[in-house]
Amino acid sequence: MLRIRKPHEHLMKPIAILGIFVADAAFHACRQPNMGETLKGSRFALGPGGKGSNQAVAAARLGSKVAFISRLGDDEFGRMAMAMWRKEGIEAKVEIDPNGATGAAYIFVDEATGENAIIVVPGAAGTITPEDVQRHFDTVTGAGIFMTQLETSIESSVAGLKMAKSAGVTTVLNPAPAADLDDQVFGLCDYLTPNESEAELLTGRRVECVADAKSAAAELRRRGAGSVIITLGEHGALFDDGNSCLHVPAFNSGPVVETTGAGDSFCGAFVHALSSGHDPVVATRFACAAASLSVTKAGTAPSMPTASEVAGVFTRE
Repeated sequence: MLRIRKPHEHLMKPIAILGIFVADAAFHACRQPNMGETLKGSRFALGPGGKGSNQAVAAARLGSKVAFISRLGDDEFGRMAMAMWRKEGIEAKVEIDPNGATGAAYIFVDEATGENAIIVVPGAAGTITPEDVQRHFDTVTGAGIFMTQLETSIESSVAGLKMAKSAGVTTVLNPAPAADLDDQVFGLCDYLTPNESEAELLTGRRVECVADAKSAAAELRRRGAGSVIITLGEHGALFDDGNSCLHVPAFNSGPVVETTGAGDSFCGAFVHALSSGHDPVVATRFACAAASLSVTKAGTAPSMPTASEVAGVFTRE
């Protein structure tokens, strides 16, 4: 039986996350409309989202100390973000841009399968520069783990990774949304966490099964990534650190309602487990358990599970 270790708060360093907050506008329907077509949906929800923010919520809700670096507009969506971070106990290292707007995302959710398609507009957070990241030097270099994605500019993400790496901070890059990356970026990543489509774009190799994921992970390590974890949806995840290459099966926690927050739940849970002292394979299993719970609820940030919920799934395997 797997056991989840309780974190020792006096030993844990905070997790620093660079990313964006957006207001998620989720539309549930039988399919996406064609150009020029109006289609009647079945449900609509407006709530907090953005990959970095979701990952911060996921880690904090599990018990980690989290500092989140971003930028907001001076508007209702920005106030929504600040209220949520206060509630979740996240330290917001956030600038308010009086002339910018907080980002938003259009999310189509297939009402039959829970699968999604997303258009994200970063808003004010999309203007974050490497110089802005440098102003958070103490937050990044004082962390135990630094994680970022590609919803801010690549230059800003790279600046954060370089800063963390030079200070001996463990670095995690979730390369989403998918984008072409230079090999130098991979060399800054202790852990790289793409999904199937992102791994395919980064390597040019089709990723449709575990064998494909193994091939893609080997290529990403060859290009400089330390360890690669490819998330495989309902098939779990593939972990490869050069010494071990393991398929971690998914957990079955109940009927799928919406998959939008699964990847962010995985990343937040993974860094939480790492910061709690677990080895990366156990952390990957723990992250799979958390992701399996997130898909049983609607929304992104609201779907992130608690520590007791994950422990209930994780320890019964």
